[in-house]
Amino acid sequence: MGAMGRALPSVVRSSIVNSRILEVLNRQENSRSSPTAPPGITEGFLLLSATAQGHCEPRGAVGRIRFIVMNTSSHIVCFGDSLTAGFQSPTADNPQGAETPYGRFLQELTGPSVRVSVSGICGELTGEMAMRFRSAVLSHQPTHVVILGGTNDLGWNAAPADIMRNLLKMYELAAAAGITPVPVTVPSIRVGDDLQSEEGRRWCAEHLDRRRWLNGLILRYAESKGLAAFDLFTATAESETQQLAARYSNDGLHLTTAGYRLLAERLYKEVFAATLGSLS
Repeated sequence: MGAMGRALPSVVRSSIVNSRILEVLNRQENSRSSPTAPPGITEGFLLLSATAQGHCEPRGAVGRIRFIVMNTSSHIVCFGDSLTAGFQSPTADNPQGAETPYGRFLQELTGPSVRVSVSGICGELTGEMAMRFRSAVLSHQPTHVVILGGTNDLGWNAAPADIMRNLLKMYELAAAAGITPVPVTVPSIRVGDDLQSEEGRRWCAEHLDRRRWLNGLILRYAESKGLAAFDLFTATAESETQQLAARYSNDGLHLTTAGYRLLAERLYKEVFAATLGSLS
């Protein structure tokens, strides 16, 4: 995800800065890795993977496409940035990092009668998502597209209203093509338990306010259009602090396996379970 437009208080630098360094390195990596999807899992027409150093595939991976032919009438595209690619930062327990896209878990829940594709690019902004939306989504004519984007824009201090305009383009393009958009709110951040300074508390509060503002726009739009949306922020945030819960993130920005699995499970339960039977 992109570097923060405003300098971070020293007490919150370590985990967030380290994670953002990995995303900057993504853009410089030239290597490619080709993971094998587990049996029975349809993992996308665009696969983005973690390198041996724990770096998510660079943006230049666009166009590396793999088709998996399935005899289905329902097709869900999971579309977004590193939170869709399933990026996880390296840890002491897992020094190589991990790649656990929620689309993989969603495919397990839907079963083989529904095709689930993953199209996520680390570090991508919503304007860039909108630019590739036709080729990455519309050209494949899915029945649904789950759209999760905006965290990187917020990291560059973009205005929530500007981010929403880009998201709105994608929602409307999908609807015009007969594809059901599924808006997802951006998750919170975690800056650690040692946030003691007034500067740090003020920075965190301002950043959380901007996330809530954007998420409010997303949810109000979905309600106005009668769309099923998923509030990832609320599902993964601590109720008291409103920060991203520790069990769902090891770097304060990306999700853990538990976080990505939660996203898939809640999407399936709240959005797809009631409708897929009639679509597949």
